Amino acid sequence: MTTEQQKPTIVMTGCSGFIGEALIERLSDDYNIVGLDVVGPPEGDVDFVEFDITSDDSVREGLGHVRDEYGDTIASVIHLAAFYDFSGAPSPKYQEITIEGTERLLDTLQDFDVEQFIFTSTMLVHEACEPGQRIDEDSPLEANWPYPESKIEAEQVIEEHRGDIPALILRIAGVYNDEGNSPPIASQIRRIFERRVTANVYPGDLNRGQSFLHLDDLVDAVDAAVERRETLPEHLPILLGEPVVIGYGELQQLIGQELRDGGWNTLRVPKPLAKVGAWIQDRTPIAGDPFIKPWMVDLADDHYALNIDRARKYLGWEPKRSLRDTIPKIIDSLRSDPLAWYERHDFEPPKFLEEKEKERREHAGVPSGPKSEPEGQERPRA
Repeated sequence: MTTEQQKPTIVMTGCSGFIGEALIERLSDDYNIVGLDVVGPPEGDVDFVEFDITSDDSVREGLGHVRDEYGDTIASVIHLAAFYDFSGAPSPKYQEITIEGTERLLDTLQDFDVEQFIFTSTMLVHEACEPGQRIDEDSPLEANWPYPESKIEAEQVIEEHRGDIPALILRIAGVYNDEGNSPPIASQIRRIFERRVTANVYPGDLNRGQSFLHLDDLVDAVDAAVERRETLPEHLPILLGEPVVIGYGELQQLIGQELRDGGWNTLRVPKPLAKVGAWIQDRTPIAGDPFIKPWMVDLADDHYALNIDRARKYLGWEPKRSLRDTIPKIIDSLRSDPLAWYERHDFEPPKFLEEKEKERREHAGVPSGPKSEPEGQERPRA
């Protein structure tokens, strides 16, 4: 038996996304990783199989490849594949990918010896709390838009269809990295960087906010979970996020201090007025697909502060990074190459940036030409 064959096997759905590629980079030295995704292969040392989680045949064929190459024993199935859409609109893909896809995957896995099934859920499955309170894994479940609703249903599917497979449910806070790569954070930075009027107003309590989680800390947690798979309870939800929550107003100040050398004033506006403004922006072509949608205004007072005692107990984990310390790095990434930062976040650059780049190229004698394709972002996938 070769050294590669001796390594335990991890099966990872949604492997080509933002989180998947980071996990592959961390885990591939110690595990054989079979990556399953409907899009092209990710970067890293992975045995990639094109895979459509909405198809019975595709799921059977993908897991058949696992059996043929690595046998019937799987150390961990890391299930990242899901659908999400910040438009807030209902979509049949939530049912087809996140809910039915999870059921299909678990049913097919019953023919294997699976030591662990990890499902990436979200802290948003919980009812928001009040400032001064903290959400734990026993807090009430309540979702206000389709994405967390689909995660709640998928968690129920796991309990009903896992059989004897131990299941770890990771309810994750908003993930970011040193370049941003978080739609809420990046959009907030963009509005201040462009001095948009909408950056000076907010329809909720400025002292409320939500937990975030650095990508590297998430990878640490998953690594620990796989390593401890034999000691974890049969069915265990765990919240992952930074216990210190930065309020929206303070986060605006932190971004403003980095970008404008002196902070940023943010005023609270009535929600009816904010809804009208969001509705107009959403339908005005010159606004350029703004992140803030009318439905988000109703959630502006939601507060998500997490109790991570269970993660400390079972995974020996707590965050080593913080959003507060990472904001300067994200801003540095923007400053060092603004156009690349905009492309990475799938934003349309403002005219002043395009003009500056044109002037720079002309001054350097660089011919204008098509830009290289931006680095891929996690997107709705199966």
